[in-house]
Amino acid sequence: MKKVYGSAKEALDGLLHDGMFIAAGGFGLCGIPELLIDAIQEAGTKDITIASNNCGVDDFGLGVLLGTKQIKKMISSYVGENAEFMRQYLSGELELEFNPQGTLAERMRAGGAGIPGFYTKTGVGTVIAEGKEHKEFDGETYILERGIVADLSIVKAWKADDTGNLVFRKTARNFNPPAATCGKVCVAEVEEIVPRGSLDPDCIHLPGIFVHRLIQGAHEKRIEQRTVRKREEA
Repeated sequence: MKKVYGSAKEALDGLLHDGMFIAAGGFGLCGIPELLIDAIQEAGTKDITIASNNCGVDDFGLGVLLGTKQIKKMISSYVGENAEFMRQYLSGELELEFNPQGTLAERMRAGGAGIPGFYTKTGVGTVIAEGKEHKEFDGETYILERGIVADLSIVKAWKADDTGNLVFRKTARNFNPPAATCGKVCVAEVEEIVPRGSLDPDCIHLPGIFVHRLIQGAHEKRIEQRTVRKREEA
């Protein structure tokens, strides 16, 4: 079965359609599938629902899909770095379902594990709990959260072999593994594809059985908020 494709456009061929649901890995601008995001923008796919921790920044990451009005709804935890995200939400142009970060990660993991729902204390007594089933366990109140199953997962890894076994690097091992598992189809982009058998089995973070298509490409390493210490005067 062919898994390695020559470009993001080729890897997404036949997978995109208007109104689809996409789970995207990454945290801030770290570990985001930027090449696949750019290919989705170029394809013009619209009315997309995306589950992702955040939505990039105004001109990078998922933010580029906001700029072209291709996103209909976001399921996210954090929106503070994207002015266009806030503008579209406050103006009613964009639907937004807020999720606590741990809840969102667990919803993805649960969906990938075939678990339709789970109970959590996070969000009880807040707007997050409105309209959700409440249940008491051992004298404590919990709310029911549904697992996420997406039409497509797009993720970014550091290394892979040609069977799709993935290794993530440091902070990029955040939402990427659960996002990868919860899609009906998973497309991954990596910095390097190494020969089969060269990855230490104990260092593989996501088995290739979860990855259907794979591309290699160069990535831009941006920093959201660059903070440096002022130089001390001599």
